[in-house]
Amino acid sequence: MLAFKVRNHKLVACNKPLPQIRPRWALLRVPLAGICNTDVEILRGYHGFRGVPGHEFVGEVVAVNGVTAKEKAKWLGRRVTGDINVSCSAYGYRPVCSFCRRGLKTHCARRTVLGIVNHDGAFAEYLTLPLENLHLVPDAITDEQAVFVEPLAAACEILEQVDVKQFREAAVLGDGKLAQLIARVLRTAWQIGRASCRERV
Repeated sequence: MLAFKVRNHKLVACNKPLPQIRPRWALLRVPLAGICNTDVEILRGYHGFRGVPGHEFVGEVVAVNGVTAKEKAKWLGRRVTGDINVSCSAYGYRPVCSFCRRGLKTHCARRTVLGIVNHDGAFAEYLTLPLENLHLVPDAITDEQAVFVEPLAAACEILEQVDVKQFREAAVLGDGKLAQLIARVLRTAWQIGRASCRERV
């Protein structure tokens, strides 16, 4: 497959073998990947990553390993996007780390991160992820929109960290893609909270 690896602070085209599919993992064909500022930082040396970057993507499931025929049929040919943190439990490590035991897989002590930490990413024709990381993309969402699912999810995570309805104003520092998404998420959450307050009155 064609892929783009980080080498000497540049993206270099190369041919790589298809990645191996672990049990309960899927092989995804990547028609479209987004460019995140993290990818730019990786070219500058972030995390010392030397593999294939890219973590914002939409993919088509082309193969699944270690599941029943029924589960395989659920995934094959479907468009997906995915969580980028791969936990030690998805690799089959035993025992799993204390974070995974508590259900905090995104904080797994031994996690890899798609296109960022020890896991080749989406700047390639194919990538692999565990089935537990995949999310089906509805037909009404285009590939161009689906690429924004990962950064939008990161923006939405702020709502789990801060009760925005308690504040009348917020400042978002920066004007990049993620900052724009965070500003929209905060505004939407505040408007929904305000509307629900009016309904109660």
